[in-house]
Amino acid sequence: MRKKSRRSEAEQGKEGVRTMNIRILHGIQGAAQAQGLCVVIDVFRAFSLECYLVQQGAAEIDPVGSLERAFQLKREHPQAVLIGERGGARVEGCDYGNSPSSFRGADLTGKTVIHTTSAGTQGIANAMHAKEILTGALVNAAAVAEYVRASGAAEVSLISMGLAGLEPTAEDDLCAEYIRSRILGQPLAGMPEKIADLARTDGAKFFDPQKQSIFPQADFEMCTQLDLFPFVLRVHPKNDYYRTERINLCKQ
Repeated sequence: MRKKSRRSEAEQGKEGVRTMNIRILHGIQGAAQAQGLCVVIDVFRAFSLECYLVQQGAAEIDPVGSLERAFQLKREHPQAVLIGERGGARVEGCDYGNSPSSFRGADLTGKTVIHTTSAGTQGIANAMHAKEILTGALVNAAAVAEYVRASGAAEVSLISMGLAGLEPTAEDDLCAEYIRSRILGQPLAGMPEKIADLARTDGAKFFDPQKQSIFPQADFEMCTQLDLFPFVLRVHPKNDYYRTERINLCKQ
């Protein structure tokens, strides 16, 4: 009697995905409830920005929940770049706000970046029950999905941070749905059209002439470049704050 052949890695991978419990949660409250492998999503703009910072040579990024801790870290490490945002605007005393376009052409080689925002970094700070934390955005969504698929995690929490971690937003919900669809091997159709629609919903602020000093149009364009980066940013606890690690993946 002929022996049954061993299942291929692809078949085993599909079975692993089928057994994943993938939940989409929202905001700070959702982060506090998240379990297993957690992806904290902030498209406009925190985790899009962090991808660009890493691509431009930043050696370390330390996402921090509170402004007080961020300023303390800056005092301890005066050569670090301090990015601080509340209500979309740069916090007084910080080197930069949360704008990707403000870093265009900047050489960040070897730099440490301290990063505190009103949504994205709050999700990290509140994901207290996570076994592993990734950040997520449209610019690296396919890479995030590939990492999650390969992880074999039983519990996956996709945390759509939304506005200030309190209200859902279209861009973060879209990113969560897209990542989930990629994990399941059923990519969401019509992504170019769905991304274009963001300019008329929660991305409209980037096209308001009165808000260009805080929400420049170039930020919208940079944050909606789908699957631009083939890497993920994994977050590790470090003392009483966190540090990100870039993990390169193969082809998306």
